[in-house]
Amino acid sequence: MSFTVPILLSLSFTFCISASNITHADEHSAKTKKVKVFILSGQSNMVGAGKVTGGSSRWGAEFINPVVSVYEGEYQPDANYDALKPITSLALENFGGSKPTSYPGGGTQVTRGFVQVEDSGIYQFRPGYGGSMHNVMEVDGKEVHRMEPGQEPIRKDIKLTGGKKVPFKITYLTGDANGLGWIDRQDIPGTLATLVKHEAKYPYLMNDKGQWTERDDVWYRGVVTATGSHWLGVKSGKIGPELGFGKVLGDAIDEPVLILKTSQGNRSLGWDFLPPGSEQYEAGGKIFAGYKDSPASWEKGTKPEPINWYAGKQYDDCFHAAHEVLDNFDQQFPQWRGRGYEIVGFGWWQGDKDRYNAEHAARYEQNLVRLIQNLRTEFNAPEAKFVCATLGQTEKNKAEGTEKLILDAQLAIDGDTGKYPDFKGNTATVYSHPLSQGGASNSHYNGNAQTYMDVGTAMGEAMIKLLESH
Repeated sequence: MSFTVPILLSLSFTFCISASNITHADEHSAKTKKVKVFILSGQSNMVGAGKVTGGSSRWGAEFINPVVSVYEGEYQPDANYDALKPITSLALENFGGSKPTSYPGGGTQVTRGFVQVEDSGIYQFRPGYGGSMHNVMEVDGKEVHRMEPGQEPIRKDIKLTGGKKVPFKITYLTGDANGLGWIDRQDIPGTLATLVKHEAKYPYLMNDKGQWTERDDVWYRGVVTATGSHWLGVKSGKIGPELGFGKVLGDAIDEPVLILKTSQGNRSLGWDFLPPGSEQYEAGGKIFAGYKDSPASWEKGTKPEPINWYAGKQYDDCFHAAHEVLDNFDQQFPQWRGRGYEIVGFGWWQGDKDRYNAEHAARYEQNLVRLIQNLRTEFNAPEAKFVCATLGQTEKNKAEGTEKLILDAQLAIDGDTGKYPDFKGNTATVYSHPLSQGGASNSHYNGNAQTYMDVGTAMGEAMIKLLESH
C-alpha cells in the first residue's frame, strides 16, 4: 500500500514521496538523525494557564440517595443485575469527597441513585480512582463511562438540566470499588474541551472516542514550574503554547522534536532573568543591579544590603535546569538513546512583570537583545532561531507608557526590521494582540485556551519560516 509522508529537506521546502520509494538507507538515516530541540521560556503564560475544561471537582452533593448492592460472584457481562436479587445493599451516607463510605465487597457491586446538577450544561463523569475506575457508568440511561481492565477509559459527554433529578448506575467490573469520583463541565466558553468538541477547533487534539490524543514524534519536557515529561498532548487541566507550537513543528520537521520548557511565573527580564554580562546602571538617583548583584536597586552613594535573590537568578535557575536535562539526554529520553540532539530554536513569551517597573521597561530592548545573544552562546547554538511573542493586550498605535516600551522592544528585535542586522533571518516576533481572546497577561488572558493555542501555533509558524529561510 502506498502512502505519503511529509519530509523537510534541509528545512527549506517540503515535498511528499511514496512509501514504496523509501530505501533502507533512507529509513536508517531517518532513525539516526539528531533530535531537534526547542527551548521555550518566559513567565507564567509560558508555563501555561489555558483551561482544558470548566474545572473538575470531586462529586458529592450532586448525588441523591446512593445505594450499593452486592450480587453473588464475579462480574458477568451477560448478567442482568437489575433483575437479580442482591446479597446485600448498603445506603452510602458519604458518596464522593475524600472519605466516602466504604463498600462491603464480597461480590459484584452496583451503585444506584440519582444525580442532580446545579447548572445546566454538558458534563463528563469520571467514576473511581485507580482500580475502581474499572466500571461502567450510566446517567439517565446513557453510558457515560466505560473502562474495561487493561483498557483506556472511554467517556461520553451528557447534557444535563440544572435542578432536574435523573437516575445513575455504576457497575463495577472488579472487586475494587468505592464511592470516589469526579464531575467535569465540558462546555465552558474558552476552555479547550469546548473549543475542540463544540466549536470544531484543533480536531487533532482528540480522537473519535473523546480521548485526548498524543503525538509520537514530539516529546514535551518541562522543568522548574513547567513540569511533565511525555509525548505531546493534553495531560493536565492547564495548557501553555506548547501544544500549538509542537503541532506545527511536528508536522514540518521529519526528525523527532523535543520541546524543553523551562519557565517560572512572575519574573522580569530586568531583574530575575537579567542575562549574564548585564552591567549596573544609574537612573533617578539610584543604582540598578547588574548580573549577580543584589538587591535590585539602591540609593546612589550607599552600600547595598544583599537580599536572598540576585539579578539573573531566574536565568541561572531556568537554564541550568535545561542543561541538566540535555546533559543527561540518553537517560532522560531512552527512546532516543544514542541519537544525540541539536538545539534548533528558542521561544520567549514574557514581559508582564517588567511593565510595572519604568526602568526595567526602558531597558527591555537591550536586555532582550542580550538574552538572545546569551542563549545562543550559553547552549553553543549560534545558528538557533529565536521567536518572541508580544503581550496579548498591548495593541500597536494604542499602547502607552511601559507597555509601549515593551511592545516596541519586542517588535524591534524582529530580524525583518533591520535594526539588528545580525538578527536578519534568525529572529522573529509574533504580534499576539490579534490572537488574544481577551483579558491581559496579568490575568492569564482569563484562562482562554484559544489564546494559548493560537499564540503557540503562530510561534511555531514563525519558527518554521525562519528555519526554511536558512
